[in-house]
Amino acid sequence: MAESPKIKTKLITRLRNRYRLTIMNDDTFEEKFSLRLTPLGVVILIGSVTIVMTMLVISLLAFTSLREYIPGYADVGVRRDMIRLALKSDSLEQTISEQNFFIQNLNNVLSGNIKNDSAKTRPNKNPAPPNLKINASAKEAALRKNIESQDQYTLSYATETNKSGISNFFFFTPIKGIVSASFNNKEKHFGVDIVGPENEPIKSTLDGTVILANWSSETGYTITVQHSNNLISVYKHNSVLLKKVGDYVKAGEPIAIIGNSGEQTTGPHLHFELWYNGSAINPQDYMVF
Repeated sequence: MAESPKIKTKLITRLRNRYRLTIMNDDTFEEKFSLRLTPLGVVILIGSVTIVMTMLVISLLAFTSLREYIPGYADVGVRRDMIRLALKSDSLEQTISEQNFFIQNLNNVLSGNIKNDSAKTRPNKNPAPPNLKINASAKEAALRKNIESQDQYTLSYATETNKSGISNFFFFTPIKGIVSASFNNKEKHFGVDIVGPENEPIKSTLDGTVILANWSSETGYTITVQHSNNLISVYKHNSVLLKKVGDYVKAGEPIAIIGNSGEQTTGPHLHFELWYNGSAINPQDYMVF
């Protein structure tokens, strides 16, 4: 047991012994190169070179395209391209098969080689009874004419006795607010001015079709809706128009946003007009703002 430390001491001493590596000219015995070495230094040098070379090889294989030459190691992009090409070839095969089937059917039709359909025509077991009258009676014809002639675009309770008037129309209030200026025919104020909240939507008072949607320097953004029974509603001084000419709108549907556009205004409000048979009427007679 006592010899073991001595052996370790001798081994360490040998590893630390200094040796000289000398290169001499064989003819003249002239010393060309000499290097002082120790066994421990040689071991450290070889180990360091081995570690550096190993890390260099691993780096080249991990971060360069050389890894693609390793059997069984393929690039992710190559795999993706292979899958895409496989799917495309599959689709092409299916398309070619369908085209061949179409061409074959077309050739059969042109050459007259059409197979008989397996489904057989069955006779009608319930034929129509003879002398069946389907003409409408006089009452049905009158009812149909009455319904077709009724107004289909206005929320009204129209009957044969009140077609010529608008007293039974159900007007939808365009906006809830404060009336700042009432209708005055003598002063040529053919509508009412309603002050409302900012960005409040303006709604159509009845069903109808937009016949005007433009901007003018006096009234700003203006939209006009044609209703049935020769009734027209006009909405002026808007900030934004939500409908264009030709659009069909329902009663209560937003058509504009309240604004302050045009020269004839001093604040955000709606100037609302109703025209019946070419004459201006007071909107406050038909609705409450």
